Amino acid sequence: MAKFSIPTPRRSAFFNELSPLRQIGADVGAFVIRDAEDAVRRVMHRAVTAKMAEEVSRAAASEAVVTSSSKWAWPRALRWVPTSTDHIIAAEKRLLSLVKTPYVQEQVNIGSGPPGSKVRWFRSCSDESRFINTVTFDSKDNSPTLVMVHGYGASQGFFFRNFDALASRFRVIAIDQLGWGGSSRPDFACKSTEETEAWFIDSFEEWRKAKNLNQFILLGHSFGGYVAAKYALKHPEHVQHLILVGPAGFSSETEHKSEWLTKFRATWKGTIVNHLWESNFTPMKIIRGLGPWGPDLVRRYTTARFGAYSSGSVLNEGEASLLTDYVYHTLVAKASGELCLKYIFSFGAFARKPLLQCSSDWKVPTTFIYGYEDWMSYKGAQLAREGMKVPCDIIRVPQGGHFVFIDNPSGFHSAVFHACRRILARHSETAWDEPLPEGLASA
Repeated sequence: MAKFSIPTPRRSAFFNELSPLRQIGADVGAFVIRDAEDAVRRVMHRAVTAKMAEEVSRAAASEAVVTSSSKWAWPRALRWVPTSTDHIIAAEKRLLSLVKTPYVQEQVNIGSGPPGSKVRWFRSCSDESRFINTVTFDSKDNSPTLVMVHGYGASQGFFFRNFDALASRFRVIAIDQLGWGGSSRPDFACKSTEETEAWFIDSFEEWRKAKNLNQFILLGHSFGGYVAAKYALKHPEHVQHLILVGPAGFSSETEHKSEWLTKFRATWKGTIVNHLWESNFTPMKIIRGLGPWGPDLVRRYTTARFGAYSSGSVLNEGEASLLTDYVYHTLVAKASGELCLKYIFSFGAFARKPLLQCSSDWKVPTTFIYGYEDWMSYKGAQLAREGMKVPCDIIRVPQGGHFVFIDNPSGFHSAVFHACRRILARHSETAWDEPLPEGLASA
């Protein structure tokens, strides 16, 4: 197999705009190549490789097996992809056992589509209701509400290291976006960027109505930051403050021309990669194709990725095991929300409708949070701030990468508390003058 590599002098600009999916894909690819002689090639060899190809080619058939309704058709040990919706919720419960704050988990009914809607991308053909998996943590009376939205390839359980600290100051609600985690995974019928954005924005709005939330702080990570920002642009009346953690989608390809990318697309390798991108071939399909060997690949990924930039607070054995189990089940379940990729981003992870172009329309005070080692560049946020007419802070957290909330939880919490200082101080005007907590940096 030819190994894909990017010339060192030209990689910086290209990787600065990478989305979480690209990083996951790169990590998965790296593991498969690096461990070819080890776990994958040694254990699976020709028979498993053939089986993987067969499974990937009939993805729809394999995904049908993983639904909760079919879990009794085949015992888990005999299924190629041993998971189901029930397995996701069970893995979530085990992971959240690490959280000390009591919480309530619920499936919030958002209906089969917006009232009166006949839009193809959202309305269920069978009028079957969709549900948003939601966890709400106990809080003090009159605490401001903080809604947390995960990124691409993730789910709300990724914030397990943050719930206790944040629940001490907020009423914390975390969700799985439609098509992810333990939420409903309807067939993905979107055919355009507008429909795909509406899939996430409108389902979130229906969830908000069902939860009867009028004013809240909205925090989104990575792709979840993109969704949160687009939601705040459409429904600013409900968002008190917007917190974007390593958000994706601020720049387009036209704003960041890449000579290398143009040349790469002209090669046979570029043609193949671009075809895979436009065909919506996701890293999750690789893991599904690995079948019962998928959990080992995910374990290697979580061990290497999460906590990589931490200062002595890396995942312990128990955390790593529970997170790996949770990540595996959320990634290999039926493909749904993951198929948004090619409609939101072009090849190279450039936004088709970049947030930078909307900065002058911003109506909500905003705080950007980046880890020092985040592959998402904070420079896009700096450019956006120039066009904003609302208060905007950019905070950088040391010893943290793209998953800064896992790498450096305490630094992340300090950044969030500082971002919401005026709300926490009951809208005291003097709160804006509070200095940045020690260790954090302003950009």
